[in-house]
Amino acid sequence: MRETVHRHLGKLLAGTALAVAGTAAMVAVTLPGTAGADDSGGARGGGGGGPRAAGRAAEGPDGVRPGVVERAPAQREQGTGRDPLTDDEIRRVEKAAVTGRLSVTGRDAGGGRGPQRLAVDLAEPGPGEADDPDAPRRADVTLYDYRTDTLVTTTVDLRTGKAERTGTRRGVQPPPSRAENAEAARILIASPLGAGLREDYKDATGRELTSPDQLELSGGVYRAAPGAQPAVLDDCGVQRCVRLFSKARNGPWIDTRDLVIDLSTRKAAALDRG
Repeated sequence: MRETVHRHLGKLLAGTALAVAGTAAMVAVTLPGTAGADDSGGARGGGGGGPRAAGRAAEGPDGVRPGVVERAPAQREQGTGRDPLTDDEIRRVEKAAVTGRLSVTGRDAGGGRGPQRLAVDLAEPGPGEADDPDAPRRADVTLYDYRTDTLVTTTVDLRTGKAERTGTRRGVQPPPSRAENAEAARILIASPLGAGLREDYKDATGRELTSPDQLELSGGVYRAAPGAQPAVLDDCGVQRCVRLFSKARNGPWIDTRDLVIDLSTRKAAALDRG
């Protein structure tokens, strides 16, 4: 029997639930569903069977025809009241929020021009507006500028398309976006510390790991705690640092919890073990 090797990084996890301790604020892990299961009720072997067989195939096991799922209605360009933001509204408010100097000097997680987009949410009503049916409809756009390690929140009036106010804060770290998790994985894969991840991926799939697209990723922000990490991670919390949950697509979990990727410096480091 082959001996199980426990590496510092890269232990394959059989379970689907991971418990996270320490100072990381982690987000939920979404597991793939079981799409593709055979739920057809047709005749076996592809044979015909005539009209009676066709009628039985269209019915469920209790003789009742299955319900029909109606096509979703076309999405409006502009919502009303507390309706969820439409795709068109999200595109417009993101464009309104990323303007002026920030659009030129800001940098995203990959080093590209412009800040990293984190989230767009429907803003809460202002004082005295909660019961007003004609109250302005607004959206809060959350961005992160990697050039200055600054969180930027801009509130946009959805009716006029104009930014009403913008606030900036340092040391505030919301959960990472999907794009940031992918960038963290890209840095880790290219790092010497990613050797165990690459080896375990190949053991599990027989293929080389070269891209974040080969993984299912979820992550959380890591904040420095005195004495809980190597000195290279002491600025995590001011800088944007991420711990990843990594899973081979349609395969096993690969343990990367002992590693932290500093997106601000684009470096990976291993946590000290107590």
